[in-house]
Order: sequence, then C-alpha cells, then structure tokens
Amino acid sequence: MRLSTKAQYAVRAMVSLHLHTQGSPVSLKEIASREEISLTYLEQLFVKLRRGGIVDSVRGPGGGYVLARSADEIRVDQIIDSVEETLVPVSCMDDQGRCSCTDHCVTHSVWQGLGERIRTFLASMTLADLTREANDKILDRQGRLNENSR
Repeated sequence: MRLSTKAQYAVRAMVSLHLHTQGSPVSLKEIASREEISLTYLEQLFVKLRRGGIVDSVRGPGGGYVLARSADEIRVDQIIDSVEETLVPVSCMDDQGRCSCTDHCVTHSVWQGLGERIRTFLASMTLADLTREANDKILDRQGRLNENSR
C-alpha cells in the first residue's frame, strides 16, 4: 500500500507546524521552505486540514496557522482523513472497507484485515508522538555535529 503525497506532506507539515509554533502562528511559507513542499500545494492541504478541525488560521500581520487542539488529541489517521479521499489498501474497496467486487471475492478478508490494521496503527500515534520523535532526531543530529566539530 502506498499513501499519496497528500497524506505524506500533510503529516510532515503538521509535525513542522507543531515543532516551530512556539506559541505563535506559523506561516505556510515557512513550512513550505523548511519541508521543501510547494506553497500552493500546502495551501490546498491546509484548507482541508482547517475544514477537518486540525488547524485554525490566524489572519493579519504575523498570521499563519496554529493547531486547533492539543497535539496529544490529534491522531495521525485524523490528519490523513482530512486530506485523503480514502484510506483503503486496495482499489476495489470503498471508504468503509466494503468490497465492490462480486460476492465471490476470496481475498476480501485479507484486504479488510489489512485496512483495519493500518487504520489502528495510524490511530495509535498522535502528532505529539511524531513531534517528540522528530525533536529527538534533531537533538541527536545536533549532538553528532557538535562531536564532529571538536
């Protein structure tokens, strides 16, 4: 199974937003630059994230985006659901995991089980979890750079 760039970019952008918010709104231009994602593409994603109740927009000078609720309350599956049309492992399944093939589909239970496991896995992680992981990687990288510069 392969997630679309929409899902990948949305999760990356949300981690970047949470990492760099420091109590004030973050502009999409900053996120686009940091994550090397097209600003136009991010704008489209953030419209969907706002509609999904994941982020709030702040207008005016110093405006940008902030989390709509605590990072501990935002699950990865919710981010993906906000920007994706569907999250199913095979093309013959609809949004609810029902097979659109005829009743004789012998592999349906395999794909349905896989879809449920993927969803459970993504629902088990929060934005706070991913941000902690990203922060640890940043600190580790800085530590190695400091050791190499000695």
